[in-house]
Amino acid sequence: MPRLSWLAYAGNPCCAGHEAVALERNRIASIAWDALKVLHKLGEGASGIIHQALWRGETAQPVALKLFKGALTSDGLPHSEMAACIGAGAHPNLIAVHGKIHGHPAAASGLVMALADPEFTNLAGPPSLESCTRDIYAAATAFTADAVLRMALGIASAAQHLHARGIMHGDLYAHNILHGTGGHAWLGDFGAASFFAPQDTRRAHALQRIEVRAFACLLEELLQRCDADGAILQALAGLQTRCAQDNPAARPLFADIRQQLQALQTAWAQSA
Repeated sequence: MPRLSWLAYAGNPCCAGHEAVALERNRIASIAWDALKVLHKLGEGASGIIHQALWRGETAQPVALKLFKGALTSDGLPHSEMAACIGAGAHPNLIAVHGKIHGHPAAASGLVMALADPEFTNLAGPPSLESCTRDIYAAATAFTADAVLRMALGIASAAQHLHARGIMHGDLYAHNILHGTGGHAWLGDFGAASFFAPQDTRRAHALQRIEVRAFACLLEELLQRCDADGAILQALAGLQTRCAQDNPAARPLFADIRQQLQALQTAWAQSA
């Protein structure tokens, strides 16, 4: 299936050991339900509902609170999503996780995360039956070349970080990306994330290159909505073609993609 771009297999027995190790290696705070004041709903996905809340510690801190819906969702198991969120660790283009809740009156599971600035919005809406596997962008959506470069670099860097930790996002789409002024981007929603063994190089690289094709789809969509042209855009189009090749083994890995994007960003800055 050379066009396969999104793969999720968490919840299967092959992942259980990896999830346990991730939780053991990445201990996070346990936050009492009573220390949170739920304010209002921010959004809802397949696995849970996100609220804005106030975390009343030494100082009152606004946070995002994700409460999981139940034992099984269309994306998989909440436990698997929590393990991936926690195992992902810290990165500038990932939403920081402050801790997991305990003491919920209905015994619900949840995560307390950083709250995005109100200027950050979803890059696009999810696919429709008509668009099939492609996200829905607002009709007037347009990006500068600088914003496309910054978004592409941020997401590629986040994906490289995840892959180095043995995590495949599984749902690398524009509708799971928050973006703000100037192109800063956060990759979110780990509902379809799955673990793999980085030391099994052959299999790990094969899985990573599936996600590289998902990145190619995203980059194609960004370039279609870029209001500029020139050598930088041609170079980005060339990178997109390499990432979308039908032969998965010929696609670059995210370390190479990030290096190319960094070089293009430097060249763009020098030409500005």
